[in-house]
Amino acid sequence: MSTLLVPYYEHPSARPAEWEAIVAAAPRLYGVVLNPASGPGDRPDAAFAEVAARLKGAGVRVLGYADTDYGRRAATDVVRDLTRHRDWYGTDGAFLDQVPAGPEQFEHYQRLAVAAWGVGCGTLVLNHGTAPHPCYARIADVLVTFEGTWASYQALSPQPWPGGGGVRLCHLVYGVPPGADPEGLARERGAAVHCAVPGTGDHPWGTLPYTLHNPENAP
Repeated sequence: MSTLLVPYYEHPSARPAEWEAIVAAAPRLYGVVLNPASGPGDRPDAAFAEVAARLKGAGVRVLGYADTDYGRRAATDVVRDLTRHRDWYGTDGAFLDQVPAGPEQFEHYQRLAVAAWGVGCGTLVLNHGTAPHPCYARIADVLVTFEGTWASYQALSPQPWPGGGGVRLCHLVYGVPPGADPEGLARERGAAVHCAVPGTGDHPWGTLPYTLHNPENAP
């Protein structure tokens, strides 16, 4: 079962070994978030285009990163990012970041979802970082219902998802120590998709899950 959603925000020319590990892990990946410059950037990047093509060739979903700033960013700017991701990197999905959890802006995100589908996003991931109102399950394939530290994750009580339907829940955890079992906790907490990395501070997603560095530890 493909369970890992990997947001890896490093340039392929700077971290080629790490990107090789991601491509090699293709059978275990739900998808990879492509984020050249807090989005697609202002111009195509040949190194990202090459790694995206390799991932797609290996059957991996490639999701273009777009910040929505909790609904404050103009929808036209978000859709422009998704269009550039598609045209420059061949992405087949979207990872929308900083999505609010309350229902008040659901209609805004419903319109964004329709636009994302219109530019070829077959998979839509919404990163709330906390449990959102169940209405968002109507438009998403994956809802990120936790993003935070390993310490916070350990203290989190399992919260049954009230929505149902075909949506998958995802937990993104950082600051994970060696020898921990984040996948076991993810299962207990109802997350079908997850990513747990050792990174800390302002840029934890510049590190990979331990299992990608150590394939013999993979499930």
